[in-house]
Amino acid sequence: MTLGFPVLLRLIDERSTAFRAAVASAPSLDVRVPTCPEWTLFDLAQHIGEGRRDWAVTVAAGPAPAKSAAEGAPAVPREREALLAWLAESTEQLLDALRKAGPDRGCWTWWETSQSPQTSGAVARHQLQQMAVHTYDAQITVGAPQPLSAEVALDGVDEFLSTCVATASAWPHEPAVVDFHASEGRSWRLSLSADGARTASLPGPGSTSATAADQDAHAANASASGTADQLVLFLHGRIPVNSLELDGDRRLFDQLSAWDPDE
Repeated sequence: MTLGFPVLLRLIDERSTAFRAAVASAPSLDVRVPTCPEWTLFDLAQHIGEGRRDWAVTVAAGPAPAKSAAEGAPAVPREREALLAWLAESTEQLLDALRKAGPDRGCWTWWETSQSPQTSGAVARHQLQQMAVHTYDAQITVGAPQPLSAEVALDGVDEFLSTCVATASAWPHEPAVVDFHASEGRSWRLSLSADGARTASLPGPGSTSATAADQDAHAANASASGTADQLVLFLHGRIPVNSLELDGDRRLFDQLSAWDPDE
C-alpha cells in the first residue's frame, strides 16, 4: 500500500525543510558531498531547486513533455539566505502544481515501461524519495545524517523497485529472483528475466496469504535484509551492499547495481 496523496505532499514539504536546514548549517556551500563526490553542497542545492521547478512545469503540462524551467531563468543565487529562499520557492512551485493536478491526472514521466503509472500521484511519490535521499546527502555532508522514517523508507523501497528497477528491457544475465526484507515487516520479490524486471510484495511475517512463490522459502537466488532505511540507501547507492544481511548469490547485487536497462 502506498502513501496517500496528501501524506506525500506533507512529507515532501517536511523533507524539503530538513534539506534547507542542513544547507543553512553548513560551514561552507563549497564543501564536497560524500555521497555525491562530484558535487559541492551548492551543486546539490542547485540540483534540488532546478529539479523541483522542472517537475512543477512537467506536472502542470500533463502528458505532453515540457521544456526545462531552467531555460531563460535567472542564475541560482549563491548567497546563502537568497539560496534558501529560492529552495523554499522551488518546493512550493512543485507542491502547488501537484495540488492543482491532483493524484490521478496523466503526466509525462521517464518511467514508461515500469510498474508505476504515469500520473501526478506517481510523480509525487517519486519526488518524496528524491527529497528524502538528497536530504540524507545534505545531512551527511554537514556531519548530521538522520535515518529516514519508517513511513518514508518502506514506501521508498517499494517505489524504487517499482519505478527505477521495473522495466520491459531484457535482463542481460541468467534469470534470477532477488528478495528484499525490511525488518519493519515488509518484503518484496524482484524477478529478472529476458522479459525484463518485475517486482511484487511478499506477505509479511505472520501473514496467512500465500502464493506458489511465497510458499517456497528458497525460491530466491539471493536476498538482502535490513531496516527499510538501509534498503533505500543501498538501492540509491548511498551505502554498500555489505551494510545489509545477505543470503545467496551476492553477485546478483553487483549485477543489479551495474545494470542500465536503457543501454
